[in-house]
Amino acid sequence: MDLQVILIFLIHILASVLIFVTIIMLVAFAMTMTRKILKLRKPRTTVPQETKEKRMSKEKGEGVTFNDIFMFMIAVPLVLLWVGFAGFVIHSGLNDSSVLDQIEGYTTLIAILGGPALLIIKDALDVWKQEQAEKTAFYKVKAQAVIDYNDSMQKQAQMIESKAQEQEHKMESKK
Repeated sequence: MDLQVILIFLIHILASVLIFVTIIMLVAFAMTMTRKILKLRKPRTTVPQETKEKRMSKEKGEGVTFNDIFMFMIAVPLVLLWVGFAGFVIHSGLNDSSVLDQIEGYTTLIAILGGPALLIIKDALDVWKQEQAEKTAFYKVKAQAVIDYNDSMQKQAQMIESKAQEQEHKMESKK
């Protein structure tokens, strides 16, 4: 019985942390949207070239995206909480026969919690997979550009060397 109380306490703590993180994410999302809306309303002014370059380098950088934060701050704790509750029900059912008498209620609760959670998590995973596929495609293009650049540099160096040798032979033949 003591283990059951501890597990319930841990589940309450995990749920509280999940709610707190969700509130933080919602506030951050609202602030981001507010900033974007305010930027749209401001008249555009000319930005110095230096600032443009800094902004462009930030946009090109890897950085942590909202989807990454969502996956590690919301989805992972949600899945762990859900699986933890299911494991708690299984553990309690093995040790306490009164839980087995009410197993339909527990499984219904797990299904009610799990249904929407699975849909949200599936959508988040799809978006995350798409983002990762885009990053992979970007790296393939970038790698091919580097290969092409190195190839052209090597051809140019060979051409320069060839022209230098031709010039040297012409100079020697004139002597």
